[in-house]
Amino acid sequence: MSWLWKVRDSRLYPLFLSVSSALLLGAGWPILPFPFLLFLGFIPLLYLEEEYAHKDKWGGLFGYAYLSFLIWNLLTTWWVINSTVSGAIMAFLANSFLMCIPFLMFSYTKRITNEWVGYVSLPAYWIAFEYLHMNWDLSWPWLTLGNGFASAPILVQWYEYTGVFGGSLWILAVNILLFLLIRNYMQERNYAYWPPILLFALPIIFSIITYFNYTDQGTDVEIALIQPNVDPFTEKFEGSPKFVSYEKQLNDMIELANMVITDNTSFVLFPETALARGYWENQLEEYPDISHLGQLVKLYPHLNIIVGIDSYVYYPDKKSAPATARFSEQIGYHDICNTALFISEKSKLETYHKSKLVPGVEQMPFPALFKILEPLAINLGGSTGTLGKQDYRSVFTNVSGISAAPVVCYESIYGEFVADFVRNGPGFIAIITNDGWWGNTPGHKQHLAYASLRAIETRKSIARSANTGISGFINQRGDIVRQTEWWKMDAISGVVKSNKIITFYVQWGDYIGKFCGILSVIIIGFTLYNTASKKWLLPKKN
Repeated sequence: MSWLWKVRDSRLYPLFLSVSSALLLGAGWPILPFPFLLFLGFIPLLYLEEEYAHKDKWGGLFGYAYLSFLIWNLLTTWWVINSTVSGAIMAFLANSFLMCIPFLMFSYTKRITNEWVGYVSLPAYWIAFEYLHMNWDLSWPWLTLGNGFASAPILVQWYEYTGVFGGSLWILAVNILLFLLIRNYMQERNYAYWPPILLFALPIIFSIITYFNYTDQGTDVEIALIQPNVDPFTEKFEGSPKFVSYEKQLNDMIELANMVITDNTSFVLFPETALARGYWENQLEEYPDISHLGQLVKLYPHLNIIVGIDSYVYYPDKKSAPATARFSEQIGYHDICNTALFISEKSKLETYHKSKLVPGVEQMPFPALFKILEPLAINLGGSTGTLGKQDYRSVFTNVSGISAAPVVCYESIYGEFVADFVRNGPGFIAIITNDGWWGNTPGHKQHLAYASLRAIETRKSIARSANTGISGFINQRGDIVRQTEWWKMDAISGVVKSNKIITFYVQWGDYIGKFCGILSVIIIGFTLYNTASKKWLLPKKN
């Protein structure tokens, strides 16, 4: 270990700490099989904080912390660059900066108050930041710490009580306790092994016991998943270099569906924007594409279809149009929506508009304020600019009373958002997505893995149809029980369990994030009080 002491005495020590944290956090992230490294990822940063904060070198602390978070972002989400270089660079830079804010706030609180308050403030500030990042227009919660166990559902079965913020709290608490243990040992002070060991081990033991004693609950539902595998860059949309006609895309999907649908099939899922031609919602019954799918429903006794479409909603005047609406002289006020369409045996068409929109792709942040900047939205091939959305989480119910929650793509990484669906009574979760924008990278694999966490939080089975990505079935323990291959036209069928379970997490949502927000306000107030008190007590200069 002599090399470590040499590094510690060199000018490269802060850089070593900064990069070490980034590498540990990056190596612990899905889809790599090393989630336990997340329990060490913040320890070098905590040493870095001690190195700089007591010297009042806030610029140095910010610089090295920013470098660490930037490398972490690059290692785990570099694949965003496949869709847009400029947008990805902005996302990396902005997200890294936002991560620095709670870390620097923790350092300042520790300096102004005391060490105990300081180390309590770190998880409070960080989780409050993660909660904000889930719920504002610049939302990008991909790197929420609790997501780090997405590829290891056996470790976090207790997410049905806490959601992913329980995982974030777990990671931060173990990091802090291990850091204090190591620091006290190196300084030859009294130390105890048991607090970090218990905090690390007990959730794992509880989770493993729960995992092996849990069986899926509910009624059997047969579902077919369609993966048409149409390249979104070159084939899917009109104007693409190798555009495949909408008629052929639809015929190919129906041919795939007929290969796996049986008389017992209750639902067939087609992916996000499977029908990308653009359809006015007040005229849906008149379109041949939708009528064609309606004919498919009539061929089988219990069949219902959930399919992604691009749709348009018309508003008669400006007063009735929401902030997301756009205007043209030929059409008037209207919304473009990323929509899940339900074609049922009840002969009634129902829609749900995707409502968690990708910033910069489907939504210009704060549209009421910055609508003028809408032309700058990133173009991923389909509709661009701010899309329409809805406040209510619709569920689709067949004549037998079995309901599906139609979760569209990006929405599946939001635990409380999916819980909103579940509170409306669905028996299972139906995810429709298009992950082809990222290529054969960790992006589509992480997206699939995050769905496992939604299954645990809600104890709902998941059926997932992807255009270009991975389609599959996830059981209520979060196991991916069957899946398709990447970049392959395919159709599979399976049986999931439909139930009416409402877990503690579904009932209470992100209560840990909300509590940390309240606690952060209290700690900030205490910190500001101490700051003012110290200024009052300083001797006045003559």
